[in-house]
Amino acid sequence: MHAFRMKTVSVLAALLMAVFTASVALSGRVEARGPESLSGLAEKVMDAVVNISASTNVPAEQQRAVPLPQMPPGTPFQEFFDEFMNPKGGNGGTIPQHKSSSLGSGFVIDASGIVVTNNHVIGDADEIMVVFNDGRKLRAEIIGKDPKVDIAVLRVKPEKPLVAVSFGDSDAEKIGDWVMAIGNPFGLGGSVSAGIISAKNRDISDQSYGQYLQTDAAINKGNSGGPLFNMEGEVIGINTAILSPTGGSIGIGFAVPSALAGPVVEQLRQFGETRRGWLGVRIQAVDQPLAETLGLGEPRGALVAGVDEKGPSKAAGLEAGDVIVTFDGKPIKESRDLPRLVGQAAVGKVVAVGVIRKGKELSVPVTLGRLDETDKQAKAGTPTPPEQPAIKKTMGLELVGLTDELRKRFSIKDTVKGALVLKVDPNSPAADKRFTPGDVIVEVQQEAVATPEAVIKRIEAVKKDGKKSVLLLVANPQGEVRFVALGIE
Repeated sequence: MHAFRMKTVSVLAALLMAVFTASVALSGRVEARGPESLSGLAEKVMDAVVNISASTNVPAEQQRAVPLPQMPPGTPFQEFFDEFMNPKGGNGGTIPQHKSSSLGSGFVIDASGIVVTNNHVIGDADEIMVVFNDGRKLRAEIIGKDPKVDIAVLRVKPEKPLVAVSFGDSDAEKIGDWVMAIGNPFGLGGSVSAGIISAKNRDISDQSYGQYLQTDAAINKGNSGGPLFNMEGEVIGINTAILSPTGGSIGIGFAVPSALAGPVVEQLRQFGETRRGWLGVRIQAVDQPLAETLGLGEPRGALVAGVDEKGPSKAAGLEAGDVIVTFDGKPIKESRDLPRLVGQAAVGKVVAVGVIRKGKELSVPVTLGRLDETDKQAKAGTPTPPEQPAIKKTMGLELVGLTDELRKRFSIKDTVKGALVLKVDPNSPAADKRFTPGDVIVEVQQEAVATPEAVIKRIEAVKKDGKKSVLLLVANPQGEVRFVALGIE
């Protein structure tokens, strides 16, 4: 009897396990197909998504791409030319301004009338109209915009509260999670598409803060500025760009993640502008040769190539040659991580900056300043220098001492000290590292050098130590510096 009960229990357990396994497999297949319907989600958020029409007055002189021909006076074609081609028009008046229009999407984040879209949707528009799902049209004013993250915040004045949505946590979303995009493709009106998060932290531009979500949800022309929702109806991204040879969706779309967009939107609402943190350092990526030379093992962090004399890092004690590996407790895996984290930090906040300095780990407290976002970069030419007698050669470089004449010829600032690169062997490793005439070697293995002889002497010392590469600090004529790990011959 006891044996029979044991057998019965074991059979029952096997049946239950089979049912459980089948249900898991079925659930997996359902998840693979995606949700059965998004109608409930779409109905919930659709009224918060808007179409945006922006128009800009184009002056008459900018309406023609090529200059008009000049007709000799008194010719038979003069009257025809004056009537149809003259910029002042046939009656002597002026051609009216042309309106350039663009269509995009946006979404309401505050029932009182706050709308978010892309900065490139509105551009420098003179007139912005927000069109709601029920057909209402309201004129909008710009609260603030941020070209770096491509976000603009608008205000409309509705007669009654609007349907609004809120930001979710894009950092919590995973690759493969389902998402839904709503926008205004090709000006057709509200349209819903669905897909998954294909990738995260995509760097698709030269923007310092571009860490985009990638999705295969269809995003087409006119979807810009529209929301990317998770399955809870939270906005986790702002659709902003696609990769396409045709201009239509091929399943590669990009959205500004809410973790980046949310703080920017709040700053624009509060101040009408962004107020980003500023560390006051110039950084460069750490590649494998630099990592080996600096004793890091594997590439990581952001190498400090220069410190602003008036910046917060200078006052805090950060130095050129430091490798920043953490910022405010967050790891810096790649150099591009640092500007994003600093830019998101509050002005005036004291943060712990973790650095590796000559093999030792340090934590440096820095009080962040405010980033000046104006472009002050200057450009200077690089004239061909004259023949110089005291030329020293090493590692594919021809080096000479700096003179007043050479400074003038290469437009080298007086503050730059070191050995001038006069010529670069195009077949040398130095050429591969983008050395150019006019560069100045400032340090060798983190020791200052003032002459070509000092450079060669220091390189020979590094060779004797058995190093495979030497670390050089190189300045361009404007004084901007970078670190270069150059293999020793």
